[in-house]
Amino acid sequence: MNTIEMDVKPQRKVESSMLRDDLREQILDHSKGFKKSWVKLGQALYAVWQDKMYHAWGFEKFEDYTEKEVGLNKQTSMKLLKAYLFLEQDEPMYLSEEFFTTREASKVPGYEEVNVLRLAKQKKEINKDDYSDLRKSVFEKGKTASAVRKDLTAIMKERKQVDPEEERDKRNEAAIRRLVGSLKSFKNEMDALKLLPGELLVETKNLMDKLETQLP
Repeated sequence: MNTIEMDVKPQRKVESSMLRDDLREQILDHSKGFKKSWVKLGQALYAVWQDKMYHAWGFEKFEDYTEKEVGLNKQTSMKLLKAYLFLEQDEPMYLSEEFFTTREASKVPGYEEVNVLRLAKQKKEINKDDYSDLRKSVFEKGKTASAVRKDLTAIMKERKQVDPEEERDKRNEAAIRRLVGSLKSFKNEMDALKLLPGELLVETKNLMDKLETQLP
């Protein structure tokens, strides 16, 4: 009896370990499939949007179709559509089956990550090297959309050059606007209370007009 138990227990452990490994592999495959599904959905939505197929289905607008029939709000459906189109035009390698089979599940980007990359490429402050780094973050490192967005913000701040003269003009403009606002409040109050002679109120109005001519 004891001998039989000793033979069975190790076998059960092996079977249990194999089941866990199989499940682990299945989860990774399912994860890739889940991330890949948005590409197919975006491709289909693009075809519907481009050919206005939703009219034949009784919908006046594309967003009416996606909200009422597909269950996607306008913002999400447009993100999917634009992210797919971006891949098709700028990053077609992502659409290949090889990309998904060779990439780790954790490094397969979703539509949010691709959308951040799409928006980054449109920024005039982003040069080729900047874009290359962001592209690697999305397609090779598997960074999340929030992390890539932070990287993009940091690059934008670094690229933006502060013009001292421009900053001074902005401060002057803000000061003039505050003064004009104060004078308007003062004039309205004096008009209501009749505390000042009319000529002083006229001078106040003339001063306000002169100050406003200094504003862009």
